[in-house]
Amino acid sequence: MTSNPTITATNLSKTFGSGENAVRAVVNVSLQVNPGELILIKGPSGSGKTTLLSILGGLMKADEGQVHLAGNQITSLGEAALADMRARKIGFVFQAYNLLAALSVEENILFPARLVPGRLAVARQQSSALVKRLGLEHRKNAKPHQLSGGEKQRVAVARALINDPPLILADEPTGNLDSERGSEVAMLLHDIAREDKRAVVIVTHDQRIEDIADRVLWLEDGKI
Repeated sequence: MTSNPTITATNLSKTFGSGENAVRAVVNVSLQVNPGELILIKGPSGSGKTTLLSILGGLMKADEGQVHLAGNQITSLGEAALADMRARKIGFVFQAYNLLAALSVEENILFPARLVPGRLAVARQQSSALVKRLGLEHRKNAKPHQLSGGEKQRVAVARALINDPPLILADEPTGNLDSERGSEVAMLLHDIAREDKRAVVIVTHDQRIEDIADRVLWLEDGKI
């Protein structure tokens, strides 16, 4: 029995500017990602990869097309409903980690749970398991400036998982890491897809992690 796609995008288009200065960043893109599937989106700089990821994650609105996430059409949601959907249904991992400098590892991991009413108590129980799973037990009270790049990215992955979202979106998650640490984070995202049955979408230039993907999509001039 085939499960329903976690996310489906249909005929997405996004243009920046107008007239002679118009840039068509995403052009009639359709895709779907299933539970347990990891896909890479690759392409040259300026090809629209991050724009597409931002639309899939509800961080940016498309000019045309629709996105369905976990059975819900999110394209036309208002800002408040969209923010709630992001908090509950999507985990984000960024190249620059985006950790809060004043918070400990554990506090950073728990931060998204504070955005979902009633979630924090459950998240506190789950955070211990996440910290152990990601090898961060000895670092849970550390601040971001005390961590290596690989540790920072593992904290970011744990933070992305804390609300138990069906979808993980990662923008160049290995871009700031050396080969060994990059491979560790890549395999971690692979295992999250396989073991947790989450859909994982990674935008990357990193040739080293192609082998972990179920599919590699090439995006150029906004088109797959």
